[in-house]
Amino acid sequence: MSDKVYVFGVGMIKFGKYLEKSIKDLTGEALESLLKDCENDVNLEDIEAAWFSNSGWGMSEDFQHCIRGQVALTANGIDKIPITNVENACAGGSTAFQGAWMSIKAGVYDCALAIGAEKLYFEDRSKVMEGFLAGTDVVKTRKLIEQLKKMAEKRKAMMAKKQGTEVKKKKGGHSAFMDLYAAGARVHMKKYGLTQRQLAIVAAKNHNNSTLNPLAQYTFPMTVEQVLEDYEVSYPLTRAMCAPIGDGAAAAILCSEKFLKQHPNLRAVLVRASVLQSGSWNKNDIAARASKFAYKMADLGPKDINVAEVHDATAFGEIHQTEQMGFCPIGKGGEFAESGATALDGKIPINPSGGLLSRGHPIGASGLAQIYELVTQLRGEAGKRQVNQPRIALAENGGGNIGPGEAAMCVHILEKL
Repeated sequence: MSDKVYVFGVGMIKFGKYLEKSIKDLTGEALESLLKDCENDVNLEDIEAAWFSNSGWGMSEDFQHCIRGQVALTANGIDKIPITNVENACAGGSTAFQGAWMSIKAGVYDCALAIGAEKLYFEDRSKVMEGFLAGTDVVKTRKLIEQLKKMAEKRKAMMAKKQGTEVKKKKGGHSAFMDLYAAGARVHMKKYGLTQRQLAIVAAKNHNNSTLNPLAQYTFPMTVEQVLEDYEVSYPLTRAMCAPIGDGAAAAILCSEKFLKQHPNLRAVLVRASVLQSGSWNKNDIAARASKFAYKMADLGPKDINVAEVHDATAFGEIHQTEQMGFCPIGKGGEFAESGATALDGKIPINPSGGLLSRGHPIGASGLAQIYELVTQLRGEAGKRQVNQPRIALAENGGGNIGPGEAAMCVHILEKL
């Protein structure tokens, strides 16, 4: 058994829209970035096992199911070794990281690869939007979405009648998850007083953070007012409060202490905790459980975290996870963000990369993009978005939906050496 597990190197490509590129292409570019980060101290032959994350390749025109990792990696010089395919919705990349970590922690391997690649951008958007339902209990969710849509339409009609205006039509389609997040936000607004403006503050922060991240999908700034004025997706969420559709890939090499001694690397980062949990139809406590286990494993608490990347598929997602990770009291996430506590120079900078909202959210790669950002921050290599001398970092990445909460969730805690 290995006492300690390290992130030896990280790699990531710019998230965006790549109609002309394949999963194999994106995988190869992420590997190239990863090996460059390792500064020639590690090559493909050193990798003993790999975990490959992808959710949608089988639903694309390639119809590539079953052996996605073998297909993508053998095309890029990695073969013969054990390759595990990971499909865990939006938590796939972080689950791949957890699998690689667990194999080294158990003493089975000394050097393992976690990599995620995803293509979500196609000319036929309906195919992608329908595919998001696969991250839920499809039969139950279809019924729930119809109920939520009817409730939203009724509310909108009542507001329009009250204001003497016409009901505005939405532009384009959106994933089922936006309706679920919107429903959660409305409950939070009613119970705790969360405001739409506080949601806009989170979204504007992340859009502005991404202007400092050359690998982000969106690199344009937004004001709070611009976020509020963007068209409504599902009340209270406007388009700017929701993660975009896009493509991308990210990767990490994890290693044992033995391997690190053989390949000295002052830029390596220690993994203090790596936790994977599943949701329940009975209670939405997955985030609280996952964070509790992670803090216990790391022998740390929320106050010890200096920087975090959390799953902000919507602005409400960030507020919810800020509370669940223990950075502020339950119900106070909106006020916490409004106070500036989560800004780059705040008490606990959250999503300095721009988060899913603006860095982008190619599902299978998102969890590893969080790891890329936090390792970069802990190394002090984040440039203009660098937070102030972080020592401990936390990544929270949720995926899919079961009942009232996520179906899968990973929480990782990293430490600067």
